[in-house]
Amino acid sequence: MDLFEHSYQQKVKAEAPLADRMRPRTLDEFVGQDHIIGTGRLLRRAIIADQLSSLIFFGPPGTGKTTLARIIAQTTRAHFIAINAVLAGVKDLREAIATATNQGKYHQQKTILFVDEVHRFNKSQQDALLPWVENGTIILIGATTENPYFEVNKALVSRSRLFQLKPLTTEDLAQVVEQALSDCDRGYGKLKVDIESEALEHLTNVANGDARSLLNALELAVETTPENDDGEIFIDLAVAEESIQQRAVLYDKEGDAHFDTISAFIKSVRGSDPDAALYWLAKMVYAGEDPRFILRRLLILASEDIGLADPNAVTIVNSCAQAFDRVGMPEGRYPLAQATLYLATAPKSNSIMGFFDALAAVEQEQQSDIPNHLKDANRDKKGLGHGANYLYPHAYRDHWVEQQYLPSSLQGRVFYQPSDMGKEAEIKNQVARRREAQLAAQIEGMGASSIEMLTYGETDRQIDRWLQRTVNQVGKQLGEIRDHLFALAQLQRHHLILDLNAKTGLFTWEALRQVPEGGVYACVSNQTEVKALNEQAVILPELLRPTVLKANLNELPDLLAKQAQEIRFDCIIGRNVLISEPDKVGIVKDLIPWLSAEGVLILAETIPRHTQRLYDLLQPAWLSSELLDKVEAAEEAIYDDKSDPMINWDSLDLQRDLEKVGLKVKVEKTRSQTELLITPQLLERWFAKTQKSNKRSTYRSHLEKTLTNTEVDQVQAIFTKYLGHQTVTWSSTIAYLKIFPLDKTI
Repeated sequence: MDLFEHSYQQKVKAEAPLADRMRPRTLDEFVGQDHIIGTGRLLRRAIIADQLSSLIFFGPPGTGKTTLARIIAQTTRAHFIAINAVLAGVKDLREAIATATNQGKYHQQKTILFVDEVHRFNKSQQDALLPWVENGTIILIGATTENPYFEVNKALVSRSRLFQLKPLTTEDLAQVVEQALSDCDRGYGKLKVDIESEALEHLTNVANGDARSLLNALELAVETTPENDDGEIFIDLAVAEESIQQRAVLYDKEGDAHFDTISAFIKSVRGSDPDAALYWLAKMVYAGEDPRFILRRLLILASEDIGLADPNAVTIVNSCAQAFDRVGMPEGRYPLAQATLYLATAPKSNSIMGFFDALAAVEQEQQSDIPNHLKDANRDKKGLGHGANYLYPHAYRDHWVEQQYLPSSLQGRVFYQPSDMGKEAEIKNQVARRREAQLAAQIEGMGASSIEMLTYGETDRQIDRWLQRTVNQVGKQLGEIRDHLFALAQLQRHHLILDLNAKTGLFTWEALRQVPEGGVYACVSNQTEVKALNEQAVILPELLRPTVLKANLNELPDLLAKQAQEIRFDCIIGRNVLISEPDKVGIVKDLIPWLSAEGVLILAETIPRHTQRLYDLLQPAWLSSELLDKVEAAEEAIYDDKSDPMINWDSLDLQRDLEKVGLKVKVEKTRSQTELLITPQLLERWFAKTQKSNKRSTYRSHLEKTLTNTEVDQVQAIFTKYLGHQTVTWSSTIAYLKIFPLDKTI
């Protein structure tokens, strides 16, 4: 670069807009997006470790996509090339690939290729990048305002890790303003600028999460406001309103916002929420959406989601569409809103979807012959008898008569299932009565043995397979607990998770699947479990593996303070974490500070007090009523033992105790039943003198407190004789606890 070029670059830099001058240069300066670059998040770890794979950043304008790429450029040891898809062509791509090849060949250096507005590349240009991403010549970082699943080559998306950037909060935007006003080199730190609180609130509100829009407005306000007598630039609400007058609504008629907004609109109408329906309608109209497109979608909904529950729905929406075509905008908004409100408040039914069941039957069934009496009689009635024996409905009472209309192979199949809503509730009874008559007529005409049972769809082969499963359903039950817990957690891809009891990995591996851009910490109690988890994680890339912590629950807070002091978890999960802890409330209190501001602690705890009773497996005929009463009393005494922390608690007791210390708790209990095979080994454990594994009292030792040895032996003999090798139904109760401080909402 010569002297003139250098001087020109310095001039351009000095005269650049404030939004460009104030771009953060480090991760510490970066404002917002903590969900992807906060402490412990995958992207931050990858940037710091300089172990980046191909990335795609997508989100609204002004959220920091290009800035993040520039920060990566300044921190990576890789060679960095930046191009803009709007300006670049095939020649630029070839030059970038050639440079990357030379850097790898002669300098053993990776190359990061940053493509801004990557969705602007056409398909052939995106395809041209694919082989070089595939063989590692370049690490691609793409930035786009569009949904990459729609606008970016699927092959590129599948080879990249996606990070969604969200609009900045008003607090984030206020911090951006503070940075700009305090920075002496790039901002207005050398000037005396005072912003009225109402003016700042207006700027951050109307900027709508866009830092660039905010800084442009701030620059306009500062540069156009003269200094007062004290040399101060005072920005009041009036100046702020002049600087940024109208909120920009993110809405691209061909992009993601278009599809997401119309989806929200249709789902609100389908869900019978007129307020939400009007809001999304207003947003689309405000953004310039074509009202005819909205009316077309409403016409579809009138049939798909309302149908015969209100047969007038299609007619009314069609009339509104015709009225719109006649009056145009802006008056056309009245019939548009009328159609929306009519459908949002109409009774709903999707029974018309029976057509697609019939379509599936046509696709799957072998070719079925049309019943002879339904065939056309005009051409070959005499020769082939087509149309013979057809019963003309209008010749009968109520213009209806029982006869076969479906092919013989489909007799008994039901495609149309009327709902109980609106007008269709009347239709339902009529259809049911006529179906019953059809079935009776079919039986009389063909013989009961030849027809199928009346069904509502295909045979559920899943049920057939389930009936053939083995008795042991422990894995199935654990899977249900896992699925229920994660449904309560409602995790997002960027969340940080702590699994408190990770020895089996049941929750850990599911958490890793659900938070690919976040991180997972797994707590285990001994080195054997540490080794087991690490061996299972070896197949994963290093950055994607869980961080394994070895500690019991009492040691965990101190270990976190040493190894992850700045980490705060979005969700802490665990199964049977508290079951044997004497101080359950204390354990929970120690965990709460490690939650993020919106974090939650979710536990799945088996409640021993509500578990299956063994005496319920015994039948009165097997032993005397006196002995059965003694067994029942002895067993119930197990669960009344106040000194045993494993069984002396209930979820409601725990909820009350946690609420006393300032926590909010939501409890959901589920009762489950599974099949249990009573094996000789299980009977041996129940009636052993002591448990070898943990020295806990056995069932026998509890019985011996009130029964004689002879009576206990008699009970054991009864279990062995009548229940040995038998499969019984075993009941248990799981409590799901959702815990967080009182200032949070469930």
